[in-house]
Amino acid sequence: MKKLFLLASLIFIRIFAFADEGMWIPMFLGYNEAEMQQMGFHLTAEDVYSVNHHSMKDGVVLFGGGCTGELISPDGLLITNHHCGYSYVQGHSTMEHNYLHNGFWSKNRDEEIVTSGLSVTFLVRMEDVTQKVLEGVTDKMTEQERSAKIEKNIKMIQSEAVEGTHYKAVIKPFYYGNQYFMFVNEVFTDVRLVGVPPESIGKFGGDTDNWMWPRHTGDFSLWRIYTAPDGSPADYSPENVPLKSKKYFPISVKGVEEGDFTLVFGYPGTTRQFLISNAVDIVVNVQNPIAIHSRDLRLTAMKRQMEKSLEIRLMYSAKANSISNGWKKWIGESKGINECHVIDMKMEEEKEFVQWVNASAERKKMYGDLLDNMKKAYQEYRNQVQITTFIGEAVIGVELTRFLYTKVYNLAILASGESSDERVETARQNAVKAAESFFGSYNSDIDEECFVELMYYYFTEQDPQLIPSGLQKYINQPKSFWQDLYRSVLNKSPYFANGEKFIQFLKTAKRKDLAKMRDHEYFRIMLEAISQYFDVADQMDKTEEQLNLYYRTYVKALMEKDKDKTFYPDANLTLRVTYGKVRGFSPADGVEYVHYTTLDGVIAKDNPDIFDYKVDPKLKELCSRKDYGPYANAKGELPVCFIASNHTTGGNSGSPVINGDGELIGINFDRVWEGTMSDINYDVNRCRNISLDARYFLFIVDKFANAQNIIDELDIRK
Repeated sequence: MKKLFLLASLIFIRIFAFADEGMWIPMFLGYNEAEMQQMGFHLTAEDVYSVNHHSMKDGVVLFGGGCTGELISPDGLLITNHHCGYSYVQGHSTMEHNYLHNGFWSKNRDEEIVTSGLSVTFLVRMEDVTQKVLEGVTDKMTEQERSAKIEKNIKMIQSEAVEGTHYKAVIKPFYYGNQYFMFVNEVFTDVRLVGVPPESIGKFGGDTDNWMWPRHTGDFSLWRIYTAPDGSPADYSPENVPLKSKKYFPISVKGVEEGDFTLVFGYPGTTRQFLISNAVDIVVNVQNPIAIHSRDLRLTAMKRQMEKSLEIRLMYSAKANSISNGWKKWIGESKGINECHVIDMKMEEEKEFVQWVNASAERKKMYGDLLDNMKKAYQEYRNQVQITTFIGEAVIGVELTRFLYTKVYNLAILASGESSDERVETARQNAVKAAESFFGSYNSDIDEECFVELMYYYFTEQDPQLIPSGLQKYINQPKSFWQDLYRSVLNKSPYFANGEKFIQFLKTAKRKDLAKMRDHEYFRIMLEAISQYFDVADQMDKTEEQLNLYYRTYVKALMEKDKDKTFYPDANLTLRVTYGKVRGFSPADGVEYVHYTTLDGVIAKDNPDIFDYKVDPKLKELCSRKDYGPYANAKGELPVCFIASNHTTGGNSGSPVINGDGELIGINFDRVWEGTMSDINYDVNRCRNISLDARYFLFIVDKFANAQNIIDELDIRK
């Protein structure tokens, strides 16, 4: 047990060594304070995170389930990215009130729109609970016994931490379970839409510009947190009042220059910096190519129809957005890994590791078989990833397939079994309700193309040995076969793809006809593939559990080997701080990117024939008059976005970008395409985060939207 405590202490000391990269735990930022101040930070670590007084952490929230937001007024006004609130805005939009397309600006608080299902989470405090979590854990325990003991300890610690309060606690492992931290949170569920720019600003450039630099996207939306009259969290009520902010960020219009200090505070989602070469090879040569091609087929089908109709665009915007972000990110990730020779670099590191292990009899005894065991596990894992990615991205990539499996399959099972008629009828009503919802935002032309292209891709490109035996006869079937199959479920009973007819079938079909759905060819193909998916996914879980155990030892050994090297924890959707400087970069030989873009670049991209590049007439008018107010830079330009060397990832979307005086200068929303490999390997020469310049946000609210009620509640620093 003493060895475990010693290990935690070593990690505690070492993770705060200085480095250009890193996602730092805020409660220990004091270890970074001197470096930050040397780089241009004029405050202290206590100003960033403190449990003794209000600090920046009290102005930062986890927005929804995977973005960041920050408070910018005394009355709970919150800003995050346009894309973070995208699906919620779409949910509020209709053809009559298309807020997604036209934007929305509340003129007073009575007009702010209640948004069900949206919550924000504040961190109250965090604590290193490694010793408590590992209490009673011994080296003699089996892994199952160890896990059971840790799980029991975690439940007890979490319960005790929030007893008698409305707080919620979560404990997360760091370094594959070498260390544990507890996060005590306060969750608010009454969040209302205050303002959002039209899609032509908030999503300008669309998928083409996504992950790219130069960037000209006004990626922001405004929300307000409401509480019960006593300030406690409460579900929506007309009696609720705006949150009284403990901390909010003043907004600077002084601008940013090359070399300026920047700090990003937020909730990065996932990084995997410790992966060995075999794992990176699977990402680049198995997982990413399958996922990229599958999503490319889906996006092509969606965009073909979205260009034809504004109604279809509204219906499918959030769907397309949800698949396009990963699609383009993975393309850039693979490109960066290959260009930076990350796999070769990992292999060299592994050679050095083996040499270090073999140089000591004691180390050889402890770690001698470690890498070999990991590589053997990845041999099994490779096929598991190929199977689940092909089925998950291709077969289950079809909307109708997902709907039938998740919402209708249970009804067919119950109808064909010995369940009571009452239970079957309950399942029937649930299926009808689900179908009415599903077909309300379903386009059969899109899904027919997706089905034909994805099934053809799966059955022609997947290794035949990895296709279930029951589906072998479909290998290399022509596209015409898949088109005929889809049209049969569109035009023949039970009309799976025809909303009106299928809903009527569900309402009136006899029990035996409901049971016969399982015999339909479409249904049988779906069930055979998905059955394999879950079988292999279970195997994957076991392989990943074993790999995580290996990584726990591997990371421990790496820290023992390289005592002077920086080891910061992987991102895991917990509050982190990263800092850097405003910097351009060179993505290729002979190409140099400056650190900022302007409204002139927006106008230069204007193309009325391409939806994503249609510039709003009012924006063009303001630009032609150079009516930028106090938001122009010294050259008379209106800045739109800027880049810096902060180490960010998914989850940092919406994070505040802070200057050396603690003022908001931007809202983080992306990374450059050339640096998306930073989740696996950070390269300071090419990894940059992209942020919306706070001056462009203010300009849009002030000059474009004329929302003076919003401007009036902000603390704007000149």
